[in-house]
Amino acid sequence: MKPNTAQLLRQGLLTLLVMSATLTAYDRLVLRPALVIGVVDVAEVYRAKEAEFTQILTKASSEDDRQKALFMARSFAQRLPLALEELPRECNCLVVLKAAVAGATPNTVDLTAALRRKVSAP
Repeated sequence: MKPNTAQLLRQGLLTLLVMSATLTAYDRLVLRPALVIGVVDVAEVYRAKEAEFTQILTKASSEDDRQKALFMARSFAQRLPLALEELPRECNCLVVLKAAVAGATPNTVDLTAALRRKVSAP
């Protein structure tokens, strides 16, 4: 049996529809999320915490206040690397230093505030 033109046209349209749906799903679910780049200004977070630590130390009147300030600095030093490791998993994106990015793009997300919240949380 020889297929007629209508059958070939339907088969071609069905193939085109399936291919278009597959390519659209790949674009939305795989390609676009992979293009997102998170940037973080670690130096800004570090400077802010350093200024807070210095202020507490200069106003410290007792050894207990100094020990609290040192504990705060130690806990910040422990939380910072952990927070930096969590960011890529949470945003499902590549995270780079803000200084390494020449210019912002529509796919660039600033994660500095998220990092600041993570290291400030008790």
